[in-house]
Amino acid sequence: MPASTSTAPRPGYPAQLFAVSRRALAQLVRTPSHSRRAEAARKLARHSLWLSAAGAALVIVLMVAFDQAEIQLMPARGTPGLWPIRILTDFGKDEYLLAALGAALVVLALVAAGHHGTRRALLLGLGTRLQFVFLSIAVSAFVAEILKYVVGRGRPFVGGRANPFNFMPFDGTGAYASLPSGHAVAAFALAFAVSALWPRLRVFMFTYAIVILLTRLVLVAHHPSDVVAGALVGTVGAMAVRYWFAARRLGFAIRADGTIVPLAGAISGRLKRVAHGASAP
Repeated sequence: MPASTSTAPRPGYPAQLFAVSRRALAQLVRTPSHSRRAEAARKLARHSLWLSAAGAALVIVLMVAFDQAEIQLMPARGTPGLWPIRILTDFGKDEYLLAALGAALVVLALVAAGHHGTRRALLLGLGTRLQFVFLSIAVSAFVAEILKYVVGRGRPFVGGRANPFNFMPFDGTGAYASLPSGHAVAAFALAFAVSALWPRLRVFMFTYAIVILLTRLVLVAHHPSDVVAGALVGTVGAMAVRYWFAARRLGFAIRADGTIVPLAGAISGRLKRVAHGASAP
């Protein structure tokens, strides 16, 4: 009697999509497993402390000696000729950046659910990196919103004059949400996150972040100290998220001295192997 051969049916697309989504979320909250995470945590704490101390000192100096003079040199708010700057500044708006990254993650999950094996692994590897960039901005923006509410610094000329010491803590309105600059937070978090994954893009990304920072000053939306504070919050926030990922072996490795470095992506590694094979004698 011939042996019966039966194969289990492959789960349908909805089940595959659920599995991909569940895995993507589960990896973010799994227990840290990297043996060198303690070294990385100490290095993160040390760098964050020094960066925060230097940034806070610079914010105070700018607030006392430069903020009032700088905003009086800028063109009047609402000047018609500034429309290109108003368009450019939206490229640093956290809502837009998060919406674009969120949409990319959804599309990636939909596509990955329809593939298996190597192709799915490649897509999921890219998805992990997009998760890192998304959370770097989201976490930094969340911290910034808390600081805005607690600090309650008035935007330039709120109250009728250039007063850099116009504070109304816990006011909760947009007029008193100047420090830190949300655009600067998002732009520098994005710049740090992308540069952490792909170091060759560092110059381009931080040039982008500085341009966004300058647009906030030209539009008289923030004081110089606001944008410096935003750059600090975005950078430190992204550094913390990078540690979270590295401790779980997601997208990053940790060297013996605690330095966090990006893992070679599956796509880039595959391309390098192909190029090496094509050029080998």
